[in-house]
Amino acid sequence: MLRAMFFASGLFVFLLGVQFLVVDKMVLHGKDENSRDTQFRGLFTSVSPEGQRIFDPQDWAAFALMSVGSVTMLYSAALPKARD
Repeated sequence: MLRAMFFASGLFVFLLGVQFLVVDKMVLHGKDENSRDTQFRGLFTSVSPEGQRIFDPQDWAAFALMSVGSVTMLYSAALPKARD
């Protein structure tokens, strides 16, 4: 069970990195009522003149996510098999 959990989470992170390679920026639907940016969100989002939030990841984020996902999937293959 632990092996499957690590493999699934690694696959999710890897595919998220692949998505960041394909997509340049994402426009989130809905208006942003408060225009303040927090420390973490300020790195990745901005607000358009229409009030929509724009998620624009850095170029290195795709490769970082793909490498972390790959290492996690390799770790899941190296885990010992469960004993019944």
